[in-house]
Amino acid sequence: MTTTLTWYGHAALGLKTGGYKLVVDPFFSGNPAASISADAVEADFILVSHGHGDHVGDSIDIAKRTGAMIISNFEIAGWFDGKGVARTHGQQHGGGFKHPFGYLKLTLAFHGSALPDGSNGGNPAGFLLTTNDGKKIYMAQDTGLFGDMKLIGEEGLDLAVVPIGDNYTMGPDDALRAVKLLQPKVVIPIHYNTWDLIAQDANAWAERVGKETGTKAVVLKPGESYSL
Repeated sequence: MTTTLTWYGHAALGLKTGGYKLVVDPFFSGNPAASISADAVEADFILVSHGHGDHVGDSIDIAKRTGAMIISNFEIAGWFDGKGVARTHGQQHGGGFKHPFGYLKLTLAFHGSALPDGSNGGNPAGFLLTTNDGKKIYMAQDTGLFGDMKLIGEEGLDLAVVPIGDNYTMGPDDALRAVKLLQPKVVIPIHYNTWDLIAQDANAWAERVGKETGTKAVVLKPGESYSL
């Protein structure tokens, strides 16, 4: 079974696995880095890591158009319920659930999570997915460096997705330290170059990863994909 991850720009990701289509943090409208419009996105499930507008993004419109289930923390799932989303599933940190596409666990993330209208967005999260054929994918989304990344790495990661933009998340130096803790087979950088404030040289970062770790760094342009 092939699992394919697509970077749409910023922290928006697409994941196809086992015949299911997932979209993660679907920020397309108003995203200068977006490689696709919200109207063109297909989804069976939508994963939302935290409540900020550049991650909630177009979740409501996509869910209502496609019938996709939104998966997030309990507080955010409840907020979507109140916005007329028909199908939601709330989890919490450290808790996993066997969804049709695989076993999904919410992980720690160091960040904020207030929702666009100021509502309580609970705690921000990353996602640890074990696909139905046993591939392990960690999508850190918006976070700073934290020591328990070593515990996540002990899962034996086939792929990690980490932010490198700095200012709001890890920058290149801390993201390199994260790779050393996680020890994934492959790492893909995200959450950079959307705006000048988070501009980074991803290729230079990838060279450092190659020199200092045993991990392969894959730099994608918005719209490009990587298959496991």
